[in-house]
Amino acid sequence: MTRFPGSLPEYTESSFLKLLEEICNAVGTEQYQDQLLERFIEMTGNPSASDWIYYPEDGEDDSPKGILKTVKDWRMANGFPGFKEP
Repeated sequence: MTRFPGSLPEYTESSFLKLLEEICNAVGTEQYQDQLLERFIEMTGNPSASDWIYYPEDGEDDSPKGILKTVKDWRMANGFPGFKEP
């Protein structure tokens, strides 16, 4: 299981994608999943970000890569910094 310290701008897209893959693939215990989800919500800056995973809009790509795109689009639209360059 991976540890995910720091804020979103400290991550590359590929490292953040690993977090999403662990959530979407239900890696680890329920407690670990809860911690990942809390971390995801904190890092995105959107208290409703879990909906992007569990309750996506009709037609939205709910794969880890699709959710990554949603995170990037939402952060850009709301003036938050993006991911660091690789």
